[in-house]
Amino acid sequence: MSPTVEVIETSELGDRSYVAHDGTVAVVIDPQRDLDRVERLLAELGVRCEMVLETHVHNDYVSGGLELARRSGARYAVSGAEPVEFDRLAVADGDELRAGRLRIQAIATAGHTDHHLSYRISDDGAGPSAVFTGGSLLYGGVGRTDLVDESRTEELTRAQFRSAWRLVELAGDQDRVFPTHGFGSFCASGAAAGGESSTIGAERARNEALTIADEDAFVHRLVANLNAYPSYYVHMDARNREGAGPADLSPPTRVRPEELRKRLAAGEWVVDLRDRTAYAAAHLGGSMGIELGEQFSTYLGWLIPWGSPLTLIGERPEQVADAQRQLVRIGIDRPDGAAVGEPDELADGGEVRTYPKVGFAELARARGRQGVVVLDVRGEGERASGSIPGAAHIPVYSILDRLDEVPPGQLWVHCGSGYRANIAASVLERAGHDVVLVDDLYATAVESGLATG
Repeated sequence: MSPTVEVIETSELGDRSYVAHDGTVAVVIDPQRDLDRVERLLAELGVRCEMVLETHVHNDYVSGGLELARRSGARYAVSGAEPVEFDRLAVADGDELRAGRLRIQAIATAGHTDHHLSYRISDDGAGPSAVFTGGSLLYGGVGRTDLVDESRTEELTRAQFRSAWRLVELAGDQDRVFPTHGFGSFCASGAAAGGESSTIGAERARNEALTIADEDAFVHRLVANLNAYPSYYVHMDARNREGAGPADLSPPTRVRPEELRKRLAAGEWVVDLRDRTAYAAAHLGGSMGIELGEQFSTYLGWLIPWGSPLTLIGERPEQVADAQRQLVRIGIDRPDGAAVGEPDELADGGEVRTYPKVGFAELARARGRQGVVVLDVRGEGERASGSIPGAAHIPVYSILDRLDEVPPGQLWVHCGSGYRANIAASVLERAGHDVVLVDDLYATAVESGLATG
């Protein structure tokens, strides 16, 4: 009988954690830091956490593994080759562990990281196994290989290729595959397909690491598809090696309007969580608009100078709580305060600003007018596939570092959907620029002939 596996989705980061159990005893794989979700699921299932497995030292989030082990009394399994600052059950390739009826085999799958492990888990050795592949074998592709050291990307890509083949040779075609990354995570390479489920046999038939037989060709293709990744990643490795403590999700200090005005005047990071339509219509001068949604923590973590004071503005306390949960996963432990209300209520005599929100049809009519500048803030890979002729280009994740490159004129800012364009527009307005938000799908511009594909 195959072990029962429950999925804990963290769609905001494109990751999944898992609970595998035999009806009594559970193993938790790659838990996120907000452990209330894990503990609630364990209670609902009526199972006891006996072991926590870490596939690798994560680059895109702060692990909750050490704290879950402490709270539950579980054993915490981490590669013995990883230099960490806490006690753990040191595991290596070929080790076999037991948790209740669950049999766990550790398999070295280097590539995403040097000491990456996958775990093949069976229920007392019967039936198909569940293979937890972390950032190694993903659905349709593999994890990216440039996070450890960019100068070692080719070396680790070759290791990733060999690890994929080794894994399918050790596992059975009916074994189910459960990756941690690959659902929108920047830890995935460009070919990862996502999806709800897969097996070793299905990956053997479709995964580019297994269908491109030539190692050199695979390396060339994977490296060519690597795009920029969030700058906050650089802080995750050290935090995970230290071992994070509990997450504090209690409400942040409420900031009154007069204090909020002082923080804005001082140039602190004051982030408005409302949707981009509401933000464009009215917002506090000096604030930045990063709409609360699945990309919120990724882009805030990418842009904010690490360690900067951070104040959140929401329409409701629940918005602030949701943002706080996302941020604690990437190591922004506590906002320095929060304000709740509409801009007019919070202004305290400060300026309430607005900027126009348009579609690509309005942009097409405005092009050519004196002083109109089209600014594309999509990523390099998107830009390479097509653009609006004559548009300036600064990716949103570079905008703060490249303000001196922003051309003069009225900036009509666009991305692929409007989400990143609003972030960039708010940053540019804060820096003194005249902005217009193009809140539209890039496909519309292509269909109308305004942009290339």
